[in-house]
Amino acid sequence: MSGFLKSISYIFHPLFMPLLGTAFFFSKSPRYLPIEIIKAKLFSIGILTIVLPILLYLLLKTLKKVETVNLPTTKERILPLALNCIIIFLVLQRVLPQNELIELYCFFIGILLSTLACLMLAILKFKPSIHMVAAGGVILFFIGISIHYHININGSIILMCVIAGAIATSRLHLKAHNNIELLIGLFIGMIPQIIMLNYWL
Repeated sequence: MSGFLKSISYIFHPLFMPLLGTAFFFSKSPRYLPIEIIKAKLFSIGILTIVLPILLYLLLKTLKKVETVNLPTTKERILPLALNCIIIFLVLQRVLPQNELIELYCFFIGILLSTLACLMLAILKFKPSIHMVAAGGVILFFIGISIHYHININGSIILMCVIAGAIATSRLHLKAHNNIELLIGLFIGMIPQIIMLNYWL
């Protein structure tokens, strides 16, 4: 059971959530887009939000700016979160301009706001669960898609809520966070997405 709970934190790592939300959007959106464009968007977002952060982490580890991938201290979190803000800004500027896909543009604006909030809290010596930030943001984006396109995706929303619960259990089991850090992380992920719903619903 311990190995299973630990694996959840890696399988549903925050790095994978932006790509998950993007792929889910393309799978549910009734808007026609050439498959080549969809593949290009997914590839670009995958490179920028997964591959690039991993390479930057390895660089920071080599420079002894971070010790482990879990970033257990608030001091270790500051630089990776700042770099991630820059990466999300690049996605918004180069991959998802506002006039093309407003839904995904607002989704990533929400991600940027959540990341900035985590950065500010890290500077203030508080570390909300970034796993729960990511899960909360995706749940709200799924709900937004359901409302926007008038489609029933209750199964997907419930599954994502179950996954969020599993992530919270995993983080508690690993003693990576306490209940308050998990709850605040969930709110930090959800609130910016709720705000951004006003711009695309």
